[in-house]
Amino acid sequence: MYTTADALTEALVDSGVKYVFLNSGTDYPDLIESWAKFRALGEDLPEIITCPHEMVAFCAAQGYAQATGVPAGVFVHVDVGTQNIGGSIHNAYRGRVPVLLLAGLSPYTIEGERSGSRDNYIQFVQNVTDQVSIVREYIKHYNEIRSGDNVAQLIKRAVQLSRSQTPGPVYLTVAREVLEAPAGEAGGAAHAADKADSMHAGYGTVAPLAIEEGTLSKIADALVSAKNPLIITSYLGMDTAAPEELAKLCGLLAVPVVDSAPSYVNLSAENPMHLGTNVVSALAESDLVLAIDCDVPWLPAKTSMPKGCRMIVIDQDPIKEEIPLWHFPAELFVRADGAVALRQLYEKVSAHKEFDAKAIEARRVRIAAAREARLDKLAEAAKLPAAGTAGLTVPYLLSCLKKYLKEDTVILNESITNTNLVEEYLPRTLPGTRFHSGGAALGWNGGAAIGVKLAYPERDVVSVTGDGSYLFSCPSIVHWVSRRYETPFLTIVLNNGGWTAPRFATSEKHPDGFAARIGEYFTSFDPSPAYDKIAEAAGGALAITVEEAGALDAALKAGFDAIHSGRSAALNVILARR
Repeated sequence: MYTTADALTEALVDSGVKYVFLNSGTDYPDLIESWAKFRALGEDLPEIITCPHEMVAFCAAQGYAQATGVPAGVFVHVDVGTQNIGGSIHNAYRGRVPVLLLAGLSPYTIEGERSGSRDNYIQFVQNVTDQVSIVREYIKHYNEIRSGDNVAQLIKRAVQLSRSQTPGPVYLTVAREVLEAPAGEAGGAAHAADKADSMHAGYGTVAPLAIEEGTLSKIADALVSAKNPLIITSYLGMDTAAPEELAKLCGLLAVPVVDSAPSYVNLSAENPMHLGTNVVSALAESDLVLAIDCDVPWLPAKTSMPKGCRMIVIDQDPIKEEIPLWHFPAELFVRADGAVALRQLYEKVSAHKEFDAKAIEARRVRIAAAREARLDKLAEAAKLPAAGTAGLTVPYLLSCLKKYLKEDTVILNESITNTNLVEEYLPRTLPGTRFHSGGAALGWNGGAAIGVKLAYPERDVVSVTGDGSYLFSCPSIVHWVSRRYETPFLTIVLNNGGWTAPRFATSEKHPDGFAARIGEYFTSFDPSPAYDKIAEAAGGALAITVEEAGALDAALKAGFDAIHSGRSAALNVILARR
């Protein structure tokens, strides 16, 4: 019998969904049966990745989509499974990452009226009035699958919406009675017609938006006339074609680029116009700011534009419609695709009549000097810690780690208070070699590493995480999944003994307060867990604790040797306490 579950499986394949990260429940017996049937008969189906925790499943799907731009499926059970994806859906939504999330619904019959009727206690207590409300704030689209006859349409439309500007998660639900029902000839015929026509016929994504001519001229005029223009970006490199377009424009005009909370490689770190992550310093000298694909260019409570400085915002969502309180004093808010906008601006500026080559070259010399001074300062801070120092410094650790990185090594950065140091000391040059969660929920790093490794099986994947974010990631689940599905990666745990972010925030607000006086911030993780041993016990990972500088290089070499042999590795690096 051709069931709705069969039609759904075929629709996933036709929509290009290569992986489904599954945390199953009693709502999925016919979907499981469908997958087993497809495998037994040699039919195409997505690879099913069993994930014993929903958050790991969702983070893996997010990591895969960040690397490829293609959504994976995350299948969870009813309300409790939806709740267990936790803050990970916030990250994907804020980070503009496409994910196809499907959850079961409690069966809607209770006396055996239909096949799939309730036959378990939990199907009563899992029945809620508005299941989608659990994630409504964090999705682009919701629909309920009610029939096998149009399930292909619903799946393909959900994937289409998840990938179209602005990308994001989508949520579908389906009851067990629907999955078990025959799809009928309509479902099979529709699938056959789709196959005969085109895999994605009629379900393409929205074409990128360009800048209107009059607005384009205003932006080009502003860039050419500015004495000290500055470009700030965060996730421009989500489109791997965009960094090259940025390099052309900033090279033409000698415009420095700084990253604010970067989630991607927005400009090669070797580009002479790349000035790292110090927005405050760069902003202080600017008379024009072009914020492109950036949600928070700086913190208004701590920093502001210099007097007379102008600002222009270019983004798929330039006024951040989903952030209730948001304001930056821009004179232009332009809705456009980043790569397209940069290409337009390069062509417009190249032909500009007021182009001042001498002023641009003088600016190029100043930026080169600022860049050199920055790199010298970083090198000085990364020197070997003094003898007798307890624990390692982050700059020294990262400078040693850098020696083992290949050009295409992928860095996942969830190091929280050390985020900017990781960006500065582990420079990336190729698009698609650096990712961040894109949001505020901790625990993305482990699952994301699995997803990225599935996308890039030939590349080294390194997760640099704080000790708190490591614990949030469900590391025992992460490393079990990593071993089962052969996705080895290296984890570097920056063990600073607890949550430093709230401690720093309290110290800043109350430098002479009671917490400072008694030395208690309620953030300590002492006694420290053996973070590396968690990975070893759950996933057979190589486990090494590093406490002093002399042992670091050998530990890093062993870690990379392990992942090259197909085994994950976890380094628990004890940091000097700050």
